Amino acid sequence: MIKAIVGANWGDEGKGKITDTLAQNADIIIRFQGGSNAGHTIKNNYGKFALHMLPSGVFYDHTTSILGNGVALNIPYMTKEINSLIEQGVPKPKILVSDRAQILMPYHILFDEYEEERLAGKAFGSTKSGIAPFYSDKYAKIGFQVQELFMDEALLREKVERIIIQKNILLKYLYNKPELDPDDIMKTLTEYREMVEPYVCDTALFLDEAIKAGKDILLEGQLGALKDPDHGIYPMVTSSSTLAAYGAIGAGVPPYEIKEIITVVKAYSSAVGGGAFVSEILDEKEAEELRKRGGDGGEYGVTTGRPRRVGWFDAVATKYGCMTQGTTEVAFTVLDPLGYLDEIPVCIGYEIDGEITDRFPCTAKLEKAKPVIKKLPGWKCDITGIREFEKLPPEAQNYVNEIEKLIGFPITYVSNGPGREDIIKRVPKL
Repeated sequence: MIKAIVGANWGDEGKGKITDTLAQNADIIIRFQGGSNAGHTIKNNYGKFALHMLPSGVFYDHTTSILGNGVALNIPYMTKEINSLIEQGVPKPKILVSDRAQILMPYHILFDEYEEERLAGKAFGSTKSGIAPFYSDKYAKIGFQVQELFMDEALLREKVERIIIQKNILLKYLYNKPELDPDDIMKTLTEYREMVEPYVCDTALFLDEAIKAGKDILLEGQLGALKDPDHGIYPMVTSSSTLAAYGAIGAGVPPYEIKEIITVVKAYSSAVGGGAFVSEILDEKEAEELRKRGGDGGEYGVTTGRPRRVGWFDAVATKYGCMTQGTTEVAFTVLDPLGYLDEIPVCIGYEIDGEITDRFPCTAKLEKAKPVIKKLPGWKCDITGIREFEKLPPEAQNYVNEIEKLIGFPITYVSNGPGREDIIKRVPKL
């Protein structure tokens, strides 16, 4: 059976922890989109880790971790992460890389940096990891698949020279930057071939056989529904689909095999980068108080280290995110940081042009939205370590129950701490 673990919001919902927790009962974990532009924080018995390229199930020696054809494959980053895990005492993970995965090249990172520099005050807030240039090249059919690293060298050289002509025109006349050398690109591709060769596999065939054998498979998404290029807050989105539906394409499995979609929802809101964020806390002192308490070590980007924007729980955005993901159940995370509040604001609607709605609109209308706030009583204590929902303070139970009613999707997991064991299995009321 295949389960997808995806985000309902802007990312940073805690998908890594949920994947790490559920991976103990899985055979295979697959990253199906995105690259090293966003990170998953994992805390387990080996220590605390920030993964950017590898799936979050790499800590179990019974699992196989796959980087699917939909990822932006940063080969040096992948190698670095594998070596880092081993150095920190984690058994060497079993990694497979799709032979159809596209390779993120060093010049993709350069173009990302140059474009943000060119846009200046109108930049997209990119992590400068090369993701947008990478996916642009993929769909313009001028990228490199892993399988091309093993093609005839003369044919590979011909393709490199053809691509470099286009790149150098942009570098010279748009960005006024140094041009690329085909010899350097060929050297890089040779180095990448040596790095990735031990992991390359026809993963579509591997997964077809695994499905027929009844293996349990997890699909791990990156970022959240509101960063999807089609259904999110365009243009302040990522460049690959963040939806569970894309898991079938990005992993190479039949869509009807995805039986469960666990959508991860945060007990408050956070976002990195620009874009509409209706429930954002605009008072910096108040925002910093939540930011420093939030998550494991605070609300700062795993990849960039920059402070995340924070806000109160947004029921409108979350209901929409769960809807677009096709949610079958919700994992509700980072409830514990809210224990300092007397009252907890929740955004239950948007006011747009004088009208109140609980429907998430397109970006042009979203930019005009103002939050409609309802306050719920706080529990004023530390709830970390509690393992049964009924043993939570009544106010904490009420908060979860109210959120479940507002979003209309069943909450089956409640995370109340950073560790693998800090999670409560809950019987939903819906």
